[in-house]
Amino acid sequence: MHVSEIHIYPVKSLAGVSLDSAQLNATGFEFDRQWMVIKPDGEFMTQRNYPQMALVETKVDNDALTLSSFGMEPHIVAPVEKDNLNRISTQVWGDPVQALEHEAQTNEWLSQALGVDCKLVSFPDDEIRQCDLELSKVGEHTLFADAFPLLLLSQGSLDDLNARLANPVGMDRFRPNIVVSECEPLAEDNWKNIMVGDLHLRVTKACARCSVPTVNQQTGVLSGPEPIHTLSSYRQREDGEIYFGINLVPETTGLVRTGDRVSILI
Repeated sequence: MHVSEIHIYPVKSLAGVSLDSAQLNATGFEFDRQWMVIKPDGEFMTQRNYPQMALVETKVDNDALTLSSFGMEPHIVAPVEKDNLNRISTQVWGDPVQALEHEAQTNEWLSQALGVDCKLVSFPDDEIRQCDLELSKVGEHTLFADAFPLLLLSQGSLDDLNARLANPVGMDRFRPNIVVSECEPLAEDNWKNIMVGDLHLRVTKACARCSVPTVNQQTGVLSGPEPIHTLSSYRQREDGEIYFGINLVPETTGLVRTGDRVSILI
């Protein structure tokens, strides 16, 4: 088995970036979900309710975030000054976060791109968002990701799903950080600890799926009910959730590259 794809999503729910290698830190890949879009009242925004977010492209170069959208000039997001104390209260699935608000020009650009009044915030260096203590250890934390630092899905699992669909979907529907090839479909269901290259990753739980996979990432349109409808026919458990892929936390940190060997630890 090996890593066939690496993805980061610098701004939560905006378009992702495919990489050949990425630095893995305690909170996940560098720059992954470091920024987030919120409403003026502080409520966070995702493709669940704003599928057009998929059409805003992101790029990080020399720590600078650039946003792009069709018909608009690309916008370079000015970094927040280190001594900026202008923080805004927000949350991610009930976890409170004191985020850093960006300049008005960025908010105006983003509001125009999405067609809704919104703001861009970033995760402060001194903020800690503890992962669920029922499934992780004290000190394991993440940024604006839904719950855990990493999401992994195997190519075999996607191929198996697509064999059941009239219209196959791309891996981008599921927004994984790591894609693993050369394993049996759904093999990741049984993994507890894995090595990616020489890095140790621990599985916390299977990933419960929401409506985001029904968003066409190329058109920004909610195209449901597939693939969730088909997934529900064989992936729905007694708790009513539909699981596909696994969440992980890093036990060690370092560089992850496409082509890295993936092995299972007993």
